[in-house]
Amino acid sequence: MRQIWIAACLTTIILLGQEIEADQTHMAETAESKAAVLEQNAAAEGSKSLPSPSEIITKPEAQAVDPVGEERLDDAITCLARTIYWEARGDGVASMEAVANVVMNRIGHEGFPNTICEVVRQGHEQGACQFSWWCDGRPDDAEEDKSYGIAKEIARKALNRQLTDRTGGALYFLQRKTKTNWSKGYIKTVEIGEFVFYKPHGGTAK
Repeated sequence: MRQIWIAACLTTIILLGQEIEADQTHMAETAESKAAVLEQNAAAEGSKSLPSPSEIITKPEAQAVDPVGEERLDDAITCLARTIYWEARGDGVASMEAVANVVMNRIGHEGFPNTICEVVRQGHEQGACQFSWWCDGRPDDAEEDKSYGIAKEIARKALNRQLTDRTGGALYFLQRKTKTNWSKGYIKTVEIGEFVFYKPHGGTAK
């Protein structure tokens, strides 16, 4: 009798685990589908309307995407979250949100692609990526669950247009300690944490 009870318990646990996994997969697929629509709307010139309640990505949906930070970079949430994570994970939420602002500001802007993944990968053909983590030759898997969870939540808010633009419309940023001459031709909009943000004169990307 005891063996039957143990077997029944194990079966229940296995079935429950399968149900939870299936639910997470469904939420992730839903989030990715919504994100694709939201980034298209963000790229549409003159599109300022906020997403409807049915279009908004929920927190559980976003967190179900790439749960351990090892999936391929082929959807809007993952590409944006990894960029936020790798560029600013050690510099606080404000800096992470500002990096998200720059990516979203670039979508559909003249001189930049229309999708988040294309924005993040821009320049890799010439070996001079716009976002250095993409071309540094190191693994791109997220290593810190807590920081990556924060990055995914920021990505969710950015896609939902629930994130205030901390950067004043910036299209570029660099770390304070970086020595470069290119920034002299741009307008500095704000300094946040270890980063300085810029936008071009006249609003056109160079």
